[in-house]
Amino acid sequence: MAGRPYAPASDVTVTAGKGWGMHRTGTTRRSFVAGAAAVAGAAGAGSLTASPSVAAGREAGEARAGRSVAVLGGGVAGLTAAHELAERGFEVTVYERRALGGKARSFDVPGSARGGRRPLPAEHGFRFIPGIYHNLPDTMRRIPFPGNAQGVFDNLVAPREMMFARTGREDLRMPIPWPGHRPARLTLDEIRRALTGLVETAAGLPPHETAYFVNRALVFLTSCDERRDEVWERTPWWDFTRAAQMSEAYRRILAIGVTRNIVATKAEEASTRTVGTLGEAFVYNALGRGADGPPDRILNAPTNEAWIDPWEAHLRSLGVEFRIGWTLHEVLYGDGRVTGALVEDPGGVRRNVTADHYVCALPVERARRTWGAALRAADPRLARCDRLRTDWMTGIQFYLTERPPLVHGHLNCIDSPWSLTAIAQAEHWPDRDFPADYGDGTAVDCLSVDISEWDEPGILYGRTAKQCTREQVAREVWAQLKAALNDTGHQALKDSALHSWYLDPGVDGLGTPSPTNADELLIHPVGTFHHRPPAATAIPNLYLAGDYVAVDIDLATMEGANASARQAVNALLDRTGSAAPRCTVRRLFRAPEIELLRRHDRTRYRLGLRNALDLG
Repeated sequence: MAGRPYAPASDVTVTAGKGWGMHRTGTTRRSFVAGAAAVAGAAGAGSLTASPSVAAGREAGEARAGRSVAVLGGGVAGLTAAHELAERGFEVTVYERRALGGKARSFDVPGSARGGRRPLPAEHGFRFIPGIYHNLPDTMRRIPFPGNAQGVFDNLVAPREMMFARTGREDLRMPIPWPGHRPARLTLDEIRRALTGLVETAAGLPPHETAYFVNRALVFLTSCDERRDEVWERTPWWDFTRAAQMSEAYRRILAIGVTRNIVATKAEEASTRTVGTLGEAFVYNALGRGADGPPDRILNAPTNEAWIDPWEAHLRSLGVEFRIGWTLHEVLYGDGRVTGALVEDPGGVRRNVTADHYVCALPVERARRTWGAALRAADPRLARCDRLRTDWMTGIQFYLTERPPLVHGHLNCIDSPWSLTAIAQAEHWPDRDFPADYGDGTAVDCLSVDISEWDEPGILYGRTAKQCTREQVAREVWAQLKAALNDTGHQALKDSALHSWYLDPGVDGLGTPSPTNADELLIHPVGTFHHRPPAATAIPNLYLAGDYVAVDIDLATMEGANASARQAVNALLDRTGSAAPRCTVRRLFRAPEIELLRRHDRTRYRLGLRNALDLG
């Protein structure tokens, strides 16, 4: 995935160190040696077999026919496209500016390793792979990993609970029911606090507001596709839920909490279609309907160790070539086709790389910069991508010398001005001894935090996150976490336990008039769904892959990136007349028993009537 290049300390600076007295240094990508050898050994020993499509593709002889593909971008979309094409015998080269994995990757805290340990692990934001995903888990099952029958997929673990952390009142702690889950062991005080949080939250929501929200959920659930695409897509979630007329608790939990913390979009702007579709999918997931697994799954180790590095090794074994440090400047166009890709190699030399087909797998804010006037004229849908919007949702990690007594899963600080979500990671990495494996041996856990709101004043300095320096951001986030978690006599976070922190190096210029973020996230204001392009462009040898492409899951997700890459590969196979099997693209679950109600709503919509359950 394109973005600000990994560079020496003179170019990109990050913050790391001891407590609040930090120093700034550069960052490098984690080297990958032992894992690749282990994976190759496992594959050679026959512990895992190739997908049937590998043999089919090779029999079809695509590679021998010279059907080469340049994949421009090495994030989840680009690696998925490379994977599917390589299995079908195509010759694939991936061009990546920074590091494989894009926003999904993990990386090292520079200068943090001591005594033969690995550097402390950091990331753009914690990984979250819910059971509503189907396409990404399928890919993970096809990435070999030593000792795992289902490859990388077996590195997923399911947290047992989650928590809404409230400021000034007891937190709402909820188990995540799923077959095979063992209930978390609770003390009497934890049970008291959980019951108090439940009662306080229920009491804070007037019964008529609860009833109204349930009605709105049923209205969306039974709405036909036309109403969703044409009405709810243009209706902000704030208006759909009548948040302005409701209590503060209603707004914080059901309007702001849902959109800012999960969809990373303001409730006043977020499309009801997007928020409702995601909520519907999670409800079905929790009920066990159409689910690939539990509603919440995370990796059992840093992302690169558990997923990205084994994926790279597997793709290399399939013949995929990688050009890391190569920056795309323009997709060249002439005579009705893409004629090449103007790239800059790590030495600063510009080159025109050519292939028979091109998959543009950059994030939309970077991809559209590479589409010139002639290319845009050949497919006007590319120009519509200029109307898509991105915003900041960026991670910071706090390394602790004591395990914090937190929920055994994700926590959502729904009252925090910066809309923080977090998870303590060490307990979910059962095969890692954190102090023995990482850092200087004194850090025993990593509290990984996502900052979803960068434009609201904080509680410590009264400034937005963009107006703060890096150290001020760290101090402010720590203060907001303590306000949410230490507010009812239970000290979950201690200043004395803070070892160090690390803020995403993609964020630069904080505290200046022009801060930048190399890894912005696609957001979903009303109306933007209709500007999303298909994977197959009007140019016969150009395809698009990324979470901005029109796919079933209307959200900036790894699942969307994966599904779009599969659609791009299928379009390529169709245009080349390939005999190789098409990629399976799974859609979000639709409950059969609801379809009759949705068909009834379609009739009402075409007659100009509101949904039968819509009370206004």
